[in-house]
Amino acid sequence: MKKILIVEDEPALLRVLSDKFTNEGFSVLEAKNGLTGLKMALEEKPEVVLLDILMPELDGMEMMRRLREANTYGKSVPIVILTNLDADEKITWAVAKDEPAYYLIKSNVDMDEIVEKVNQAVEQKQVVA
Repeated sequence: MKKILIVEDEPALLRVLSDKFTNEGFSVLEAKNGLTGLKMALEEKPEVVLLDILMPELDGMEMMRRLREANTYGKSVPIVILTNLDADEKITWAVAKDEPAYYLIKSNVDMDEIVEKVNQAVEQKQVVA
């Protein structure tokens, strides 16, 4: 069973995403902020991380940076960024630099597209534990 970590501070969206990925056959881990998400990612080593950017305690971009610097697993795990923010130069550079990472804007995708991108991310990258 594929394991996904969803890092999202909006409770309603976190519940909907968790339910959707559970129904799609994923084992789902949930975190409501970047600090908890970083700790869970390093301990649980999911196959993919679905990550919001604007969150309390530690934003998604900083969580991604710390995860990438942490160890071999952190460098290789696919990250799908799901946010309300349009990609500015800083975000675009960080995503390109920190591959494997994918960027989705919440208002431009539906749940099936999110699942499709997550599955694509998992299939394209072999995670090194």
